[in-house]
Amino acid sequence: MEASSASPGGLRSEVNRDVPLARPGEFAPLRVGPLRVWPPVVLAPMAGVTNYPFRTICRRFGAGLYVSEMITARGYLNGNRRTVLLASSREDESPRSVQVYSSDPKDAGEMVARLVDDGVHHVDINLGCPVRKVTSHGGGAAIPVKPRLVAALAKAMVSNARGVPVTMKMRKGVDDELLTYREAGRVAQEEGVSAVGLHARTAAQLYSGEADWSAIGDLKSRLSIPVLGNGDIWESFDALRMMRQTGCDGVIVGRGCLGRPWLFRELAQAFEGREPERPPNLGEVRAILLEHARALEEFFGEATAMQQVRKWCAWYTKGFRNSSHLRERLQRVSTYAELVAGLEGIDEAESFPPGALRAHRGKSGRSQKVSLPIGYLNDLEDATPPCELFDAAEAEALDGG
Repeated sequence: MEASSASPGGLRSEVNRDVPLARPGEFAPLRVGPLRVWPPVVLAPMAGVTNYPFRTICRRFGAGLYVSEMITARGYLNGNRRTVLLASSREDESPRSVQVYSSDPKDAGEMVARLVDDGVHHVDINLGCPVRKVTSHGGGAAIPVKPRLVAALAKAMVSNARGVPVTMKMRKGVDDELLTYREAGRVAQEEGVSAVGLHARTAAQLYSGEADWSAIGDLKSRLSIPVLGNGDIWESFDALRMMRQTGCDGVIVGRGCLGRPWLFRELAQAFEGREPERPPNLGEVRAILLEHARALEEFFGEATAMQQVRKWCAWYTKGFRNSSHLRERLQRVSTYAELVAGLEGIDEAESFPPGALRAHRGKSGRSQKVSLPIGYLNDLEDATPPCELFDAAEAEALDGG
């Protein structure tokens, strides 16, 4: 584990020890169509994670643009109860942002039109999901292989958005031999997309290795619309480094905030030129976890909420002393009362462990051979929408890329 040190305010890992805070006027607000986002920080759409309860907690800690998890257009249009719930919001959420998943321009356009009617302020299209079930049917990270299909999706969404900004999130490509981000970015800009986000890994990499920030800088040099960088933002100082190194217009934060929603407070402080506060101690983390659990319960109902809480318990407590024993106990909770009881006896004064700053939460570690439909690469000019065979209700088990 990389060494970390305490600064006058909070914690810094060794890689960020000498990174200066933002200077006055160094960074500009992110402009996404009519939206002005300050600090220039976006919560990455993550399946099973960025539902309304988690977005609300993140927003409480710091400003930014908080995007829903990936919502399948077909499920939404068919009125699938869970899909519609995951796309929903409350009056206190503004701006409201939804990520759409579809490989069919007709479905994507119709969904955008309905979302705009429902008061959504920003729509994103998922072209980065690397999951086999998606790419094997030509969806997600497989779509940018075919620029004309990208163009058709972008055109359909923009034309139905009626001035609401549409953005696109993608990966570098399928693998190192089939990079697609440059052409996809060009097409998106030509079709009126307001900004593009680039996860600086290929679909083959999944979440392994280091993100290639140079690709973000490369894309920024080619486009006039805003470019957002995604990949390896574990600390607020990583965001400053990425923007300085690449010239990108904003950052997308994914796995770094899992079990650490206060990262958005640290990001806001760093972009304002203030040393970020020290992360919460274990007692404060406990309070946040219980707040999160209660919000999930109110949104989903107790049974579903407690199933979801088990993974959050692992993320919130990662790195604390004896956390493996604590997590083992919490993995069995089925009610809110059991969760409260399971957290009794912890050392509430225990400080946040420096080693947990860059500890990976969620998916990491392995790579893959990307599965594409048979014959998919035979005609890259083909704009025919691929056949989506997975059920919309399965989307929550996927990963937004």
